Amino acid sequence: MSTDRQAEPAAAEEPAAEASPADADQNRPAEARAAEPEAEPDGSGTAEPAGAEDGPVAVHGEAGDGGPGAEPPVSGRGGAGESPAGPEAEAGLETAPAAADDPAGSGAGAEAGADAGAQATPALSEAQAELAAQKIERERIARRKAEREAPVEAGAKLSGQAADLLAAVRAVESGAKPSAVYFDEAPAAPRRPAAAPAAPRPAAPAPVTATAPSADTVEGVRAVLARGGAPEALAAPAAAALGEDAAGQLTENPWRLLSLPAVRPAQADGFARALLGDEAGPGDERRTTVLVGWLLAQAGLKGHTALEAPVLEKALAQYGVPDPAEALEQAIGEGSVLVFHEPLGPPAGKNSQDSQDAEDAEDTERPVRVLVGLEGAAMAEESLADGLARLAAGTFDDAAEWERAAGSAPSPSAAELIRAVAGHGLVTHTGGEAARAEPVALAAAARELGLRVCVAAHAPGGGPDPVTVAGLLSGAEGPGRDADGQFALDLLVVLDAPQLDVETAAALVESVPDGARLVLSGDPGVLGSAGAGRVFADVLAARTCPQLVSRTPDPGPLGELVSGVGIGELNQVDAPGKEVVIVPVKDAGEAVHRAVQLVAESVPRAFGIPADSVQVITPGHGGSAGTRALNAALKERLNPGPGRFGGFDPGDRVVHVPSAGRALAARVVSADAEGLHLDRAGVRIVVPKELVESQVRHGWAVTAHQAVGTRWPAVVVVLPGDAAQALSRDWVYTAFGRGERHLSVVHGVDQALPHAVAEVPAKPRTTRLTGLLTALATAGAQPE
Repeated sequence: MSTDRQAEPAAAEEPAAEASPADADQNRPAEARAAEPEAEPDGSGTAEPAGAEDGPVAVHGEAGDGGPGAEPPVSGRGGAGESPAGPEAEAGLETAPAAADDPAGSGAGAEAGADAGAQATPALSEAQAELAAQKIERERIARRKAEREAPVEAGAKLSGQAADLLAAVRAVESGAKPSAVYFDEAPAAPRRPAAAPAAPRPAAPAPVTATAPSADTVEGVRAVLARGGAPEALAAPAAAALGEDAAGQLTENPWRLLSLPAVRPAQADGFARALLGDEAGPGDERRTTVLVGWLLAQAGLKGHTALEAPVLEKALAQYGVPDPAEALEQAIGEGSVLVFHEPLGPPAGKNSQDSQDAEDAEDTERPVRVLVGLEGAAMAEESLADGLARLAAGTFDDAAEWERAAGSAPSPSAAELIRAVAGHGLVTHTGGEAARAEPVALAAAARELGLRVCVAAHAPGGGPDPVTVAGLLSGAEGPGRDADGQFALDLLVVLDAPQLDVETAAALVESVPDGARLVLSGDPGVLGSAGAGRVFADVLAARTCPQLVSRTPDPGPLGELVSGVGIGELNQVDAPGKEVVIVPVKDAGEAVHRAVQLVAESVPRAFGIPADSVQVITPGHGGSAGTRALNAALKERLNPGPGRFGGFDPGDRVVHVPSAGRALAARVVSADAEGLHLDRAGVRIVVPKELVESQVRHGWAVTAHQAVGTRWPAVVVVLPGDAAQALSRDWVYTAFGRGERHLSVVHGVDQALPHAVAEVPAKPRTTRLTGLLTALATAGAQPE
């Protein structure tokens, strides 16, 4: 089997014989590889030109970003799972921005501050840090024994004992003996279904529409911005973000300008210098407290729900904070962030399988790590853990009826899933695209048993019912809610579970009534959620509920190729029907040309698939072969026009992004004073004209993050040379798996593709859900 090199331009008009993507790497000229830029904010594309911080405030990111992250990363790395600590940490944010005392805004102040901060923090051995953590744990155990009768709430706020808590944070890094501390205790036992009806829960509130700030408020903010040299265009967003007292807040603390997504620390520093003069320094408590919250918010955009204290301190040092440890302590003391401790493995000296009782286990030293997070994500993660434990504790007595249903299941894997759901309130199910039929069969069996069932997917058309997770939560789709505000159902099956972020999952689980069953199903190999958290992976890692693994393989050459990618192998596949075609290219310009040919001519002619059913997927928005360039070329070929509706014409394929992580395919119908009219699978929607620029983009070409949860008859994956740094195993797995009948790979990344598949796993995310679920399960198993 050989790779069709397609040396002549006309050769791309007909898909070539199947070849392995790895074959296309042979004989590729090295000079064809472009520079390796940083990934775009969504972690899936090439970045915009650097240097935006030194100029006017600019909006980062754009409509349709499907992956987390709005902060430009460093060292060519970016996207979901990065930690905002810089290139020397596990992953990073921007490095050494200008500090507040650097009048030139050159970043020299930040560099000096970072060096000073680095020198001020002594290096510790792993043993010293562990010893300090164990001392903390011993004191926690003693306090817990003294207060055994009182319930301890996981993730509790500081409640006036900030000094002790701060000492504990310092002790973990310095090895010094801490004073008495107040850390989070183990979660309480999970709630079990009540025997009698509980008090009615309030109905889910209707979506809140933010009210526009008053004209006086906006005018007051505009005046403050003018004094600080900031663009007046920020007045309305700042007033909306900070409230009626926005002008006073900005006057008192100019760094509150970082509340706006478009603003970066160097810009806030310049604004503060203009308002405060020499008083604005890099160690100003007002600056450092806001900066801690901002860094945690940026980490959330990259998928984290919390950060380890040393990682956060390292990030503060890179932003010129002279004493990062003191700055973190100050933020904790003010209650603007929360601190958690998480045990690392079993107690020291104990085997994890020991059957010692709880009293002996508590007397055993356990190493811990200190995590810092914002209240919103922390509370959502704990609410989610409590809700999942509540459902997992449910008991059922209708096993005989379910066993009869399992006997008529369409496959052995579907029968196993039905049997597992029969006796458990929470079940996970993993598998590829073909395995999606198993939870669908489960839903059908449950309906035959007279149960109220709902199957919700991430994107429209992803399941047997036209129900999306977002529509289910909003009430626009699905069974609706009962008088207590709970979903009126007995079984909820969630497909595409890896796309659940922690806040969405918490809202979903909280709405499932006691006594109902929840099945989380999905492919763990695809890209993760756009929002913070790694819910599905954390639930799988906790192993606190039955886990069903499908034995149904994805069929055909495409299934074989994608399955290999999932285990880190880029295999050659036999594709006699041209199911997989490799089109090598030398540069980005050729990549765009080949992609347009494949969509407009080759694939429709060879497979009878119309061009509108062929989807182009590329790693990012920017660059010479990003979504912008590809969409411009595809529009010119498939639907040319002047772009009379703000760049759009009737018939244009577009992506509508009503909220982060939701990329919905649509087509432009018309426009008027009300806004842009779109047709989304037969449903007419109107995007207000002021939101068109931020929520709508052309959709012939999308990123893999935008494509998750959707499949097309044919897919063209474009891999230009400058996208090599953005590739990872989960990206390739997701992109290659979007095609049902045909996959063309426009290949210009040389060995970067097999390297990404074999050696670049998904970026890690720092979360707490696995630990919370494990602690809840342990507490629930202990005798009362």
